[in-house]
Amino acid sequence: MSGTGGFPNFNSLDPRRNPGLKPSWFIGVGAFFVALGVLAFLDTVLTTLASMVVIGVLLLMAGVAQLAQSFAHRGVPTSTQWLSALIGVLYILGGLLLINEPVTGSIFLTAFLAGCLIFTGVARFVWAAGHRTIGNWWGFLLSGVVALLTGILVYATLPWSGLWLIGTFIAIELIIGGVSAIMFGVSLNKAERG
Repeated sequence: MSGTGGFPNFNSLDPRRNPGLKPSWFIGVGAFFVALGVLAFLDTVLTTLASMVVIGVLLLMAGVAQLAQSFAHRGVPTSTQWLSALIGVLYILGGLLLINEPVTGSIFLTAFLAGCLIFTGVARFVWAAGHRTIGNWWGFLLSGVVALLTGILVYATLPWSGLWLIGTFIAIELIIGGVSAIMFGVSLNKAERG
């Protein structure tokens, strides 16, 4: 449904205007997500390794599609066809590596995440230092310090953090998503009755 300017019409989420919304579905799906999150928390290492295998399978499928697309256009005169095929091969190799070595893959991705956090922390710190004349600049400074310290902590605890960190993030996301769906369903219930 569209509102003005191509944006969705969020009034359709009002249960008085859209009686088709089913609060019990939101509550049920939310409870399922919370249960999955708790299971993920019970074995974050297994969750991390399973996610690496899934990412590997997705990369493998993307690589095959990229190669197929490359060969489908082999009659077209272009100088970048080999680049498209190379990208497909790299996707396939990356996927196979993650499937065969999920532990190494999780450690590599965790190290990459630590590097991103460290870079983000330094960038926020520099930005805040350059904008000290603007009110609340210290908020960026604080977020930079937190990102920097988190990145350093994650990097300092490698390779062990590589085994549980990604699984922990997945568990947290599932629980937060589930709780928010439950809360939305409860709110829909109240709005229907009120």
